Amino acid sequence: MSHTLGIRQAQKQKTRQALLDAALGLLEEQSLSSLGLREVTRAVGVAPTAFYRHFRSTADLGVALVEEALGSLHPMIRTTVSTTGDREERVARTIDLIARHVDGYPAHVRFIARERHGGVQPVREAIRSQLARFAQEVKDELAKDPVSEGWSEDDLLMLAHLYVDQMLSTASLFLEALEGPEEERPDRTRQVAQLATRQMRLIGLGRHHWLD
Repeated sequence: MSHTLGIRQAQKQKTRQALLDAALGLLEEQSLSSLGLREVTRAVGVAPTAFYRHFRSTADLGVALVEEALGSLHPMIRTTVSTTGDREERVARTIDLIARHVDGYPAHVRFIARERHGGVQPVREAIRSQLARFAQEVKDELAKDPVSEGWSEDDLLMLAHLYVDQMLSTASLFLEALEGPEEERPDRTRQVAQLATRQMRLIGLGRHHWLD
């Protein structure tokens, strides 16, 4: 009996993931607010009624996509502001991590970039909640750095939000570089990395002189 239940659970999870994957593919060309559940179920090859065994609505599916896209990034976010290495090493490490993530998960990055200010409120709120968690985790890491001595909690959180926003902006620019003509991608990617390096240096410079 337990074996049968295990098979059913695995099949249910497989169908759920198939719906998420199909939705993510369809969202390459449209926003979540225009996505119909029949499009998603047709792409998977299941009846529309099967959708409701996994999600209450397309908004609920969108929230699950947010978790899939951002939920696994918390360790990476903490790594980007780790106190290991000097300032230039930290900047280079951050930009490399962002570039590699965009290269590996372009559809997820595109989804977050589009829906962060999109028309589906539960998804906007889910993204905002994840980004707030990122900012809190970055703040906690920044607080460990001797440079942060004397900083207020509010100022540290403000700085953390600056870093998170900068990471998102850099990810979007890397995505645009990847979507350009193939022969131009190396140059465009290098330009994004150079710009992001300067921007991160500027934030770092401001940080070191904030208490002046």
